[in-house]
Amino acid sequence: MELAALNSKERLLLVFCVISYVCVSTDAEASCKLKAKFNLSGYKDVEKKTVVIGGMFPIHNRLASTDSNTTNAPESSECEGFNFRTFRWTQTMLFAIKEINARTDLLPKTDLGYVIYDSCFTISKAVEGTLTFLTGQDEAVPNYRCGNGPPLSALIGAGGSDLSIATARILGLYYFPQMSYESSCSVLESRFQYPTFLRTIPSDEHQSVAMARLVLHFGWTWVGTIAAEDDYGKYGIKRFKELVEEAGVCTSFSETLPKVSSPEAIQRIVQTVLGSTAKIIVVFSSDVDMRPLVEELLLNNVTNRTWIASEAWVTSAAISRHRNILPVLGGTIGFAVKKATIPGLEEHLLQIDPYQDPLTEEFWETAFNCTLSFQKAMQNARESGNITSAQDVRLDPEGLCNGKEMLGKLNNTFTDVSQLRITYNVYKAVYAVAHALHNLEHCVPGKGPFDGGSCADIDKFEPWQLMYYLKNLRFIVPHTREEIYFNNGDVEGFYEILNWQSDSEGGVTYHPIGYYNGTVPIDKRLTIDNTSIIWNNEILEVPHSVCSERCQPGTRMGIRQGEPVCCFDCIPCADGEISNTTDARGCIQCHEDDWSNANHDECVPKTIEFLDFSEPLGITLIAISAFGALLTIVVAIIFFIHLNTPLVKANDPLLSFTLLFGLVITFLCSIVFLGEPQMWSCMTSQVALAVGFALVLSSIMGKSALLMLRARAVKAVKTATKKAKAAAAASEQSPDTAVIAPAIPQKNDVDPIHPRTQRAIMIVCTLIQAVGCTVWLILVPPHPVKNTAAQNIKIILECDPGNIIFICSIFGYDILLAVVAFTFAFVARKLEDHFSEGKSVTFGMLVFFIVWISFVPAYLSTRGKFMVAVQIFAILASSFGLLACIFIPKVYVLLIKPERNKEEMMITRPKSRDTAANGSSASIASTANGTTVSTVSLDE
Repeated sequence: MELAALNSKERLLLVFCVISYVCVSTDAEASCKLKAKFNLSGYKDVEKKTVVIGGMFPIHNRLASTDSNTTNAPESSECEGFNFRTFRWTQTMLFAIKEINARTDLLPKTDLGYVIYDSCFTISKAVEGTLTFLTGQDEAVPNYRCGNGPPLSALIGAGGSDLSIATARILGLYYFPQMSYESSCSVLESRFQYPTFLRTIPSDEHQSVAMARLVLHFGWTWVGTIAAEDDYGKYGIKRFKELVEEAGVCTSFSETLPKVSSPEAIQRIVQTVLGSTAKIIVVFSSDVDMRPLVEELLLNNVTNRTWIASEAWVTSAAISRHRNILPVLGGTIGFAVKKATIPGLEEHLLQIDPYQDPLTEEFWETAFNCTLSFQKAMQNARESGNITSAQDVRLDPEGLCNGKEMLGKLNNTFTDVSQLRITYNVYKAVYAVAHALHNLEHCVPGKGPFDGGSCADIDKFEPWQLMYYLKNLRFIVPHTREEIYFNNGDVEGFYEILNWQSDSEGGVTYHPIGYYNGTVPIDKRLTIDNTSIIWNNEILEVPHSVCSERCQPGTRMGIRQGEPVCCFDCIPCADGEISNTTDARGCIQCHEDDWSNANHDECVPKTIEFLDFSEPLGITLIAISAFGALLTIVVAIIFFIHLNTPLVKANDPLLSFTLLFGLVITFLCSIVFLGEPQMWSCMTSQVALAVGFALVLSSIMGKSALLMLRARAVKAVKTATKKAKAAAAASEQSPDTAVIAPAIPQKNDVDPIHPRTQRAIMIVCTLIQAVGCTVWLILVPPHPVKNTAAQNIKIILECDPGNIIFICSIFGYDILLAVVAFTFAFVARKLEDHFSEGKSVTFGMLVFFIVWISFVPAYLSTRGKFMVAVQIFAILASSFGLLACIFIPKVYVLLIKPERNKEEMMITRPKSRDTAANGSSASIASTANGTTVSTVSLDE
């Protein structure tokens, strides 16, 4: 339109607009100042496009180093370290947009454009790209949209989790949709912090759970962890450690891969791996961060380790195609996202134009190690000395690309389409935005989701309007027929589990061994075919990775001070305690009737011990007891046969029979001590023993009392005799002097007590014991008990006396009788006749005391049935001692020497101290005043 063709009003309006523009521009120039101009590389096609989709890919690995000198104006850093794998992702977005634009069923009236930037694997470049994308031009003006082109729809990217977190915070301010293909960090699940973030890759919450379940599946309890120094590694490994530590798995070490190149840090990590006993190492990292560590592992030949890989590097050809990688990383198990075949993608990759833009030129030059610039090639040739100025410059210099090199002959990750996993996520992300735009475009007015049923205009919609359609999106991915929908911005957690195995050419092949599906019940989520796994160094057995070997039943875990709980010592359970499970935290005390077996893994009933009738020792004791009782009865029969003989009648035959009866009781009561203790046997054995010995000792005391009195009488006779001798001697020397001899006691004076008195002593003493035993039985009778304290492995069945005071009183009374009887007998030990019963009783009582004094330490030093045996031996020995010492000499006289069994032989005779030539008796007779003195036989 020419100015002359305008009417006056139109001219006036045009002048006003020009003036206004000039004023505004002037004010803006006066008040606004551009602080920096970003240096971004990528792809851009927005001319004549309806809608623009943004993209961000880490095509380079790092920022180029810059001069930190502040004397010059700072410039935006360039990128270096071309990454063929991520460049394939970029080309996949271009391919998907091209494919969508060619379709008639998806956005048929809409032509998609794109703006793609290189995030350079750094947060700063990702932020630069985000601001530039929002602004709409190559200069970032915060909070302003300066471009007048087609509306922006969504951003595909920006690569790793830390990059997406940075961009998502900016995009969330404007409620601008972001669709991520690689950012799996679980922190991005927060819709409060990242309201417009969506992704086509599962959250690392699923991957961390899957890794933890894998470790538990194989029983590993000692693992090392390595994480990248970013949000992806930090949050992923943190969640993994939380899960495994709850299940009892311990971490040997936790290392962090530096984002900035640090050989010292990498070497330290390798030394940590070598120094650790953990054979399982879990790595949450990208392939870019992992690559320096792999190179150092190869230099140090770190083998015999099994690596658990996260999805970011498990299928990375940049790592798996290292030379001699299998000895180090062979057997690696990792989790990979779904893969797919994308028809037409490989052809697209092989047909790219190297002269399309600077980024593609760089790819071409890097891939073929040449340059597309003739001037640069000539300069390089001159610097290398390959050509001279005289040479024909029209010849192609060495190192010059012709642009016709064959990409199909390259063996790099760009042309490798066998493991399209993240690539497939990019493809799905582009299609997700396209389907959301399609739903927005085909909204029916009046039935729309916005106020009053309105719809958004595809030519000028707001980002928040597209966000509505993305949140409620559900579509089928072309070619794979996978259904995609977002659950609060996330997709289903599904992973394929891969195992690094050797292929036919010695390279690495990713062999599927199972999968993890986070949508099924918990117990069915992890599926692994153990038989198809090839472990490190071609080992078929599952690696063993524990800090301490498992504690077997019979032991308990003893934690080592200052070390993880998985590092422990296996301490055998103490006697009487068991552990019947593996890795028991403590031992279980057996019941008092049970005891631990030799392995301390089971409580078994304690051995019941008592002196049984049927065992050899019991049979022996029964035989001895029966023999003693029978022998005593035989002696009694012999005495009964010779009842009227002087020897039997010498000292009250009834006491002899009561003594023999008491010995029979003591012999037979020892049998009652045998066998399993019962109430009746405990009562009978103790009472019979006490009463039996009381009867024996009281009978001996009755006999000894008479012997003692006879001894005293003999002593009196001896004294009188000495006086008579002295008087006789005096009379012989002085015949004129009349000496009166003292009177000598007669025989009837020797027995001052009657047999009834002896019997009364026996009866009273025995009755006292019987009464005491009766009171004992009534108040606190002896009873059987289970003694579990004497021996740990046995239950000793024994008799409890009931009350220590009673048993001490009862048997103390027997000791008193024994002491009195021994005292009486000891006094009468020198009483002489042809039988010398005083000596016999004295020796018998000495044997009695020796036996029972010896019994005490022997009894206290034994346990169980041998204690009973010692008691029985003491009873039998003392009984045999009394029987032998008191009755065997008499039996000897009765049976072998009957000529001594005469009345005159039984006369008690005091022992004479006078000496005579023939040793015969002398009759001493003297008369004094007509009185006759009786004569007494004096033995020399």
